[in-house]
Amino acid sequence: MTRLTRALLGACAVSALAVPAMAATTLTIATVNNGDMIRMQKLAEDFTAKNPDVTLEWVTLEENILRQRVTTDIATKGGQYDVVTIGNYEVPIWAKQGWLVPLDGLPADYDVEDLLPALRAALSTDGKLYAAPFYGESAMVMYRTDLAEKAGVTLGDAPTWATVLDAARKMTDKDAGISGICLRGKAGWGENMAFLSAMANSYGAAWFGPDWKPQFDGEEWKAVLNDYVSVMADAGPQGASSNGFNENLALFQQGKCAMWIDATVAASFITDEKESTVADKVGYAQFPNKEGVDNHGNWLWSWNLAIPASTDAPDAAKAFVAWATSKGYTNLVAEKEGWRAAPPGTRTSLYENADYKAAAPFAEKTLAAINAATPEKPSVKDIPYTGGQFVAIPEFQAIGTAVGQQFSAAVAGQVKPDQALTSAQQLTEREMTKAGYIK
Repeated sequence: MTRLTRALLGACAVSALAVPAMAATTLTIATVNNGDMIRMQKLAEDFTAKNPDVTLEWVTLEENILRQRVTTDIATKGGQYDVVTIGNYEVPIWAKQGWLVPLDGLPADYDVEDLLPALRAALSTDGKLYAAPFYGESAMVMYRTDLAEKAGVTLGDAPTWATVLDAARKMTDKDAGISGICLRGKAGWGENMAFLSAMANSYGAAWFGPDWKPQFDGEEWKAVLNDYVSVMADAGPQGASSNGFNENLALFQQGKCAMWIDATVAASFITDEKESTVADKVGYAQFPNKEGVDNHGNWLWSWNLAIPASTDAPDAAKAFVAWATSKGYTNLVAEKEGWRAAPPGTRTSLYENADYKAAAPFAEKTLAAINAATPEKPSVKDIPYTGGQFVAIPEFQAIGTAVGQQFSAAVAGQVKPDQALTSAQQLTEREMTKAGYIK
C-alpha cells in the first residue's frame, strides 16, 4: 500500500449530450447534500429523457461522510461509484495516481475554454482536465442590513476583523433569538477548518513553516483561536460546535443570524424569497483581514464531478458529467428556477450574462472574491505548500479533521483554546514526522 493510499484512508476519519448507443446502463452518483446538488437531482430527468438507456442512482450524503466514503472507495479501487462529487483539493492528487478518468472528448458545445481560468487550472494535471466544476466559490461576509442599521454599525466593503467582531456583539439580540454571527463549528478539514484556515491566513498565520513544522504554537494562531472562540461564545448560536455550512444557512434564512462568513455560493439561497425570510435584507463584504495584515483569506473551492477509473461505464458517466456542468444545464436552471439560482463561479459567460447580473446582486462580489483568491500563496509567511483553506498534501484530510476536532471542542467549552492549540501542535507534528515531512 502506498503512502498516499494510507494517507487517504486515514482521512476516513441544456444541450443534448447523448450517450453513444449501448446496453442499458446504471450510473451510481455520489454527491453532497447541498442545495445546488439537490436541485441537480430534481432536474436530472432532462438527462434521462435524452438518454433513456441510462438509469441514475443517487447517494446523497453530508459532506464529511461523503468525503470518507468516496476516499475509501477511490483509494481501494472499490468501484462503488461511477460519478463522484469531489473538491479541487482531491482532483490533482487523485489524477496523479491514475484514479480518475481524464475528461477528454467532451462535446464541442461544452466549451472548456469558457471555464474560469482559476478553476480550470485547479482541475487539470499535465494539461488534461480531470473533473468538471459544478459550482465554484470563494468566501465573503453576508449580513443583515436592517440589523446593522439598528445596531449602528457599518461594515463597509472591506472590513477588518476588529470591525466584524465588534459588529457581531452589537447585533446580537438574545431576547429575540438572534445571534450576531454564525461561523462553522462542526469538526472537519472541509468544515470548521476550511473557515479557520482562511481566518488564520487573514491573521498572518500559517499551517506550516518552511521546514514543515506546524505553527500552532505561534502568536498568530493564538489570536485566531481566542477571537474565534470568544466571539462564538458572546455572539454565536447555541450548539455552534455542531454547525456546518447547511446548519448556518438555515439559521440565516430563518432570520436567526445577523452575520455569516462563509462560501459565496450561499448568496443565492439566502436571497431566495421562497426559502429565506430575510431575502431582501442582505448585504455583502469582503472576507475580513487582521489590522496590519494585507491578506483577506479568500479561499478557492469548487465542488466538481469526476469519474473514478474503476467505473465500468465511463462513456455514460462522461455524458452525465458533461450534461450537469454544461451551459445548457445553466440555462435549464434559469428556466426552472430563475437566473439567480444558476450554479455560480464556474463559467466566464455567466458573469457576462446581463440577465444573471440583473437577477443576482451578489454576482459581482462573488466573481471578485474568486479572482482575489491566491491558493498558490495563501499566507503572508514563507510556506512550502499551496491551497488556501486547505493544505494541498494527501495527509491533510486526516490531520485537518483531527485538528478540527480539537478546535470544535474549544468552541463547545470542553477545552481551553490554549489546550486545543497545544494538542493541535503535538498531533500535527507527530503525523508530519511519521509521513516523512519532518526529519
